[in-house]
Amino acid sequence: MRSTEEVVEALRVALARVDVVLPSLGVDPVTGASDERFALVELGRCNLRTAQHLTDVLRAMPTGEELRARVRRLNRDSRVP
Repeated sequence: MRSTEEVVEALRVALARVDVVLPSLGVDPVTGASDERFALVELGRCNLRTAQHLTDVLRAMPTGEELRARVRRLNRDSRVP
């Protein structure tokens, strides 16, 4: 199991790959300092432009059967002959 900090960093990197920066992204300080097994991730606040960009990126992502078909195609294409 990855730590909350590792998950937050992976999310930060994934968002950066699509040019989205959530300035307040981090580990929730209350649950992070407690004995809680899974600390909460604080997504924080962002400006309207960032929120709109994130919405646009998410809407452009394949979902459902389209996503499954894309994964199958990538898996098939990545097989070594």
